[in-house]
Amino acid sequence: MEGIIINYRRGRKTQTTNQMIVQVPEVDTKEKAEELVGKTVVYECVGKDKKEIKGKVTFAHGGKGAVRVLFEKGMPGQAIGQTVRLN
Repeated sequence: MEGIIINYRRGRKTQTTNQMIVQVPEVDTKEKAEELVGKTVVYECVGKDKKEIKGKVTFAHGGKGAVRVLFEKGMPGQAIGQTVRLN
């Protein structure tokens, strides 16, 4: 299953760089999003090294099926709009 990174989790004046909001195309309700909690998420960095940054779905975000993902370290800004794998 694949998802798209929408943005960082943020407030009005703060931004949490290791938490991202991810939208999964097949998921469109909060109830379906809550079923994804606990799944592993993998982001493959572009470049020579082909690093993988792993994370975990922690909560549903909003009512339209987005989820909050906690990654192991800060995510680059180039990740916004890119795809991630959910296992």
